[in-house]
Amino acid sequence: MNTFKKIRELRAELLNHRLKNKKIGLVPTMGALHQGHISLVEKAKESSDLVAVSIFVNPTQFNNPEDLEKYPRNIERDLDLLCEAGCDIVFAPEVAEIYAAPHDLKINFGALENSLEGKFRPDHFSGVGQIVSKLFNIFQPHSAFFGQKDLQQFFIIKKLIDQLSFPIDIHMVPTKREANGLAMSSRNERLTQGERLEAGLIFKTLQESADAILNGTPINLVIERTNELFKQNQRLTLEYFEVVETDNFTGIPSVSDPKKTALCIAAEIGKVRLIDNLLLNY
Repeated sequence: MNTFKKIRELRAELLNHRLKNKKIGLVPTMGALHQGHISLVEKAKESSDLVAVSIFVNPTQFNNPEDLEKYPRNIERDLDLLCEAGCDIVFAPEVAEIYAAPHDLKINFGALENSLEGKFRPDHFSGVGQIVSKLFNIFQPHSAFFGQKDLQQFFIIKKLIDQLSFPIDIHMVPTKREANGLAMSSRNERLTQGERLEAGLIFKTLQESADAILNGTPINLVIERTNELFKQNQRLTLEYFEVVETDNFTGIPSVSDPKKTALCIAAEIGKVRLIDNLLLNY
């Protein structure tokens, strides 16, 4: 496994593989890797000759400076996990390498970025669009792999690919979960064991709500029940719970197409913000 910190050196290495007609699969990450990330690497290996992973905590997608400062970092552990998983190339640049000059570019994704994560994290998706565009330009991969946990982000990146005509196949890999259903996340490292156990309520709520909707319970009643459930919990604070269509991630009063319907949730416990989702046709 080869590790690079400089764009020029990485590009030279990738060019050698591209000239040999090797298919490059890219897994963009912010480090603090877990089995969810490794599942992306494993999926990439199925259809790629060369698997490349980026590790970069992107400052432009954080609207909360404290969140950026506390984001977990453990590069040595990350590299060990990636080597064991069979990764071929790792790109772990410093911030100055990615943002060498003042960076004021903004990307507006329209209605898709004005709800849920976009509503509660202003400019977050603009920052995501910036870094993913840069990575696509640097790596020029044939395919890219993202986790379902960040569902809205996946559709943001899909829109980026479609509208900027990147010749890249995008793949969504199902969320990996802990034993109690909690979605694996780098942020989980900041939770106590007790908080991890209690945060299992998030996925349990998604499952029960999806079942209720499929059994005919009106969406507004499902949302009311969820709000009441979290009000009764002394440690979990609900930020949002919505049933949306994945075309635009705006709330819907009723289901017209289960395949395009998702339940999305964000909650905080122990000052750690967690997100999760469930596609209705799970």
